[in-house]
Amino acid sequence: MNTIAAPAPASLREDATTIGVISVAHGISHFCQLIVPPLFPWIGAAFGLSNTQLGLLMSVFFITSCGGQAAAGFVVDRFGAQRVLLGGLGLLAVGALGLAASPSYAVMLVFMALAGLGNCVFHPVDFSILNARVSTPRLGHAYAAHGISGNLGWALAPVFVVGITMASGSWRVALASVAGVVLAVLAMVWLQRRRLSVAAPRKTGAAAGADAGFGFLRLPAVWACFVFFLVYALALGGVQSFAPAAAAKLHDLPAAQAAVCLSVYMVAAGLGMVLGGYLVSDPQRSVRIAATGFVVAAAAALLLALGHWSAAMVLALFVLMGFGAGIAGPSRDLLVKQATPPGATGRVYGVVYSGLDVGMTLAPLVYGVMMDAGNYRGVWLTIAFVLGLLIATAVNVRRNARPAAAAVAAA
Repeated sequence: MNTIAAPAPASLREDATTIGVISVAHGISHFCQLIVPPLFPWIGAAFGLSNTQLGLLMSVFFITSCGGQAAAGFVVDRFGAQRVLLGGLGLLAVGALGLAASPSYAVMLVFMALAGLGNCVFHPVDFSILNARVSTPRLGHAYAAHGISGNLGWALAPVFVVGITMASGSWRVALASVAGVVLAVLAMVWLQRRRLSVAAPRKTGAAAGADAGFGFLRLPAVWACFVFFLVYALALGGVQSFAPAAAAKLHDLPAAQAAVCLSVYMVAAGLGMVLGGYLVSDPQRSVRIAATGFVVAAAAALLLALGHWSAAMVLALFVLMGFGAGIAGPSRDLLVKQATPPGATGRVYGVVYSGLDVGMTLAPLVYGVMMDAGNYRGVWLTIAFVLGLLIATAVNVRRNARPAAAAVAAA
């Protein structure tokens, strides 16, 4: 019989250190995903770009990340998560410096691709380390902290880059400052590298054959999770790229207010993940709560699309939408774990989370075309529809994860 080996019992201090280091690294990856969209007004003016061309910058980033993420899962399983994490942080730092120094739009596209390559490693790395090193009773909290750190990274990025741009008068200074932050995190990870090492799993006989190569791709739960992340990213990509600008047009908000809207959305989503972390011990209830959260988020998006609100009310609706969307995170990650065969963590999470990159690739182009056409209401109606669609995909994840979990346990 082949069973999933639980992580060896560890002290609270050891678990907290591992969770903390991984969460900071994950937060900086999300931070780097959102350093360019808040600077669209300045970059667009500098190079004379349309919204569609600006959206293509993000699409290039996520195309590279998507292509690299599935491959990164195999690299993590083969060479170790610790080394791959350091490499990813290094590529993000180089990408940010290159963007700051780019003399043209074409060069920016190249460095966005390089940054996307750095971004691709984090989910396979993070979950390989967390699943191997964190004690099982604390995994739900680990996933919640991991998700919250990502949202905090997203929340801080607009404030950071816009603040430095306005203070210095240069978007290039803001991007160079991002490189400095990434290098500081890389140094922290290097100093804590011994706490991130993961022993290769021992597999023998039939178990080794079943877990090797691409066999995990036969699990329906893997593809159910892939579709969930893709749909989720179509909504999230709209919120991150052009939804704040569309809200500004619909509700007469200044540009600075639009940037704040994105930050409060991310903070609220992080708070939603705190609640989701406590609900994750009961997967069936967590799915119901997640579905309720998506209903709330979709309703908030519809109100933003169809009403005309004050600045304070717009902020409140962004908070409501973010909180609703954030609840699902921890339970979602545990469902992926249940579908993961022993020794294939990096590969499964790499493929599943590549769905996020596919959605994030498509979203800026779709919403950018709407923005160029002046269809600001359509941006929000599309986001509301996609959030509603997430209810069906979340239920499908749970339905497919049950047989996957049983098959893995019995293997």
